Amino acid sequence: MENLRAAVIGLGFVGRAHLEALRRLGIQVKGLLSSSPDRSAQAARELGLDRGYESLNDLVKDPSVDVVHVCTPNHVEKPLAMDVRQSSALVELAQKHKRVGGVTYNLRFYPLCQEAHAMVQRGVIGEPRLVHGSFLQDWLFCPNDWNWRLEPQLGGELRAVSDIGTHWLDLMMWITGRKVTEVCSDLATVIPVRQRPRGRVETFQKQSAGAFDEVKMTTDDYASILLHFEGMLRGVMTVSQVSAGRRARLWFEVDGSEASLAWHSESPNTMWIGHRNQPNQDMMKDPALMSPEARGYAVYPGGHTEGYPDTFAQLFKDFYAYIRKGDLTARRDFPTFQTGHEELILCDAISLSARERRWVPVNYK
Repeated sequence: MENLRAAVIGLGFVGRAHLEALRRLGIQVKGLLSSSPDRSAQAARELGLDRGYESLNDLVKDPSVDVVHVCTPNHVEKPLAMDVRQSSALVELAQKHKRVGGVTYNLRFYPLCQEAHAMVQRGVIGEPRLVHGSFLQDWLFCPNDWNWRLEPQLGGELRAVSDIGTHWLDLMMWITGRKVTEVCSDLATVIPVRQRPRGRVETFQKQSAGAFDEVKMTTDDYASILLHFEGMLRGVMTVSQVSAGRRARLWFEVDGSEASLAWHSESPNTMWIGHRNQPNQDMMKDPALMSPEARGYAVYPGGHTEGYPDTFAQLFKDFYAYIRKGDLTARRDFPTFQTGHEELILCDAISLSARERRWVPVNYK
């Protein structure tokens, strides 16, 4: 399966990131499906693609497509599904039909996140004891900021937690190699009433003045969650979509028995390494100095920065290489449907904890 070909559903912010990464990897994108046949045809012309599919059935019937990238709102994509019943069904269907599915938890694929994972797994920082950090944004800071994620029927009952918190949680469980086992959550709707504009709204675009409707909010702008992990590891996460000046800042620190690691996405090519009895270090992204397990995820030499768009290319590189090998029973090192399913189970526990104001165990079975 050397010449794999793809199609993309949804050509918003994330869909275009997928398209760019696929083209960088030399994956042929046969066509795309947007919200209407006319929009599909127009986007295909603008982006130089062969086809703008008229419908999902039209895409599915295309025998030339091997992989489909679903880049649409949460009710048909991220997290993996709207609830654990749906995500469990997707996991079972993939197994039954001998297919492989991936979930785009792409933040794992920053080079220095790969390095942090390698260092923790090799025992460089000793036994992990504490994990803490945050994912902060400001794109829903104003009452008149609007996006489909604010509508529970499209985005789900959780917002900040499911949209960005799941990325942080996935990253920390992957870096430490330990799952969250218990949660104690505090969720808040900081802006209780928002102004929904009448008309089409694009994600991350500044809203223009015009007619609007006032809508009562029920989903979370903010959350802080105490975390118990396997192996007595303790942690805490804060997420917010109303923190002025923070466009998309994910930060984490892992404190071990021998040393600590810290990294944040606003300066993704530097990782802090903390010590007790020697000077602290700032490690620059440089494949020549990285661990053998991680250096393959740094494309450019030291001094040449890598960022968010590169994470998609690195994830897809692993995903497509796995498919090309042809053994779908082999170990999968990328985030899978099972990963997405377990994140939904975790979200359910977080939601229940906030409602009942208590610690809730996480049952992944």
